[in-house]
This record gives sequence, structure tokens and C-alpha cells, in this order.
Amino acid sequence: MKLLKRIGLLLLLLAIAIQFVPVNRTNPALDPNQDYLKVSAAPAEVARLLKASCYDCHSNESKYPWYAYVAPVSFLVQNHIQEGRSKVNFSTWGNSSAHDQSEALEEIPETIAEGEMPLWDYNLMHPEAKLSEAEKGTLIDWFNQGGNSAEKSISKRENEYEGEHDED
Repeated sequence: MKLLKRIGLLLLLLAIAIQFVPVNRTNPALDPNQDYLKVSAAPAEVARLLKASCYDCHSNESKYPWYAYVAPVSFLVQNHIQEGRSKVNFSTWGNSSAHDQSEALEEIPETIAEGEMPLWDYNLMHPEAKLSEAEKGTLIDWFNQGGNSAEKSISKRENEYEGEHDED
């Protein structure tokens, strides 16, 4: 019995100690002119769905709920956000290369259609982010069309790149 008490006390002390491990929850500065919603001129419904279901992990506008301040969950949340931003960051869309934009526009509808995004554990804690089949269809259709103005943005950037290199 003494051994169980010691193990319990040790686990309690460990749980308290990890609360002091810092987690960076600072959102990088925003440039609204580089945001996907502005660059692509996305319709209101697409903007609403992206903000509700994607922007917490795939933008510099992450909102940290109370449980994101409690270790070890805080580590998991921060890992999801860092990974999400590294794959697609809607806040820096305008600064992304034409290749990265094109690749994202191809991958986003696939991950939505396959039910990979939003993550199941995110939906568990954020039921408002869960996409209905109709909402999935709206986003998939939008991205499969190239995101309308987003496709024009890619073409513009490619033309600028080619123009810069034609002079060489």
C-alpha cells in the first residue's frame, strides 16, 4: 500500500510540474491583405466555414480554449497548430509560392472529402466546427474550382515570376 501511495504522489507531483513547461501560444502578426479570404475573394459561406472549421489550426488567428493551458493537452494542441500552419496557413496565403498554393488547392478538397479534416478530436471539443455533408460539398466545390479568384492569384504570381526571369 505504501508503494501505491508513493507512486500516486509521484504522479501528482509530475502532473503539477509539467504545468510549468512553457508552451508558446503567441499568434504571429497578421497582414489582412495576405489572408486567403481576402486574396481569393471567397464567398461569405465559404469564409464562414473556413473560419469555423479550419482557421484555429491553419491560420495565425488561433483561439486557445481553457484546456490548451493544461498540460499535457497543451502540448498536443500546440503541436496540432504548428503542424496545421506548416501545411496550410490561410493567414499567409498571399505570401505563399504559386506552387504551394496550387498544391494546397489540390490537397484541401481531398482531405475534406476523406474526412481527415477537421481532426476528429478537434470536432469533439468544437462541435460547431463539424462539417455537414452539404458544408463539405460547398468547400470541396469551391476548392475544386480553384478557389475562383485564388486561381487568378496563382496565375498572376506565375506571370510575375516568368516576367522576372524572361529578362535574364
